[in-house]
Amino acid sequence: MTNRSLAQPLPAVLDTPLAFNLLHRRRNIGEYRPTSFDLSRFNRLLARLGRTQGPMDVDQLATAARQLSATGDDEAPGCIAQRIAWIESVAAMAADRAWAAANEVVECARLVVDYANDSQDLIPDWLPRIGRLDDAIVLEAAWPTLGREAAGYREFVRLRALEAGLRGCEPEELPFDRGAWQAARVHEAALSAHRRRVRESTYVPAPSAMFRVH
Repeated sequence: MTNRSLAQPLPAVLDTPLAFNLLHRRRNIGEYRPTSFDLSRFNRLLARLGRTQGPMDVDQLATAARQLSATGDDEAPGCIAQRIAWIESVAAMAADRAWAAANEVVECARLVVDYANDSQDLIPDWLPRIGRLDDAIVLEAAWPTLGREAAGYREFVRLRALEAGLRGCEPEELPFDRGAWQAARVHEAALSAHRRRVRESTYVPAPSAMFRVH
């Protein structure tokens, strides 16, 4: 598993439409019933972000929400919490001029962050456990575009903080851009390779060949 992956999957029902049964279709997500307008707006955003599985219906969302609400506590499930953490990283990336992300990445990031900050999104954030499910789905749809860039940005932040610590300044005060990050990665890889060679080698002299006295 790489740090570009979203290790904890969302419920599979979100990618597989349920068999149509009008009598058993769920219309409420937790205690909330979304409007058809909000659902249409949500699906348009997913399509714009690159979702290929087709529009979602309320039954899929409600079933996923029910599965994720199985435990009694109010904490967000790991699959949602992980994606919210990535949204925060994406927001920082989009705002960081030193990173200089590509235009298509910036636009995709903006759509994700704007939706996550929208108080009129599909599922109210106040719903226990599942209030950020829609934000997680939005991040999931955008991940093929954002994943590699977001993982790179996290490494950028780590190396910038490391370099700032060595120089005794705050990361924001350090003139550290994408080019400096790439150079730092090369140096860090070379240092790791050197340390690995040292671990695998020995400073003990090779034994001398045995000799005989005739």
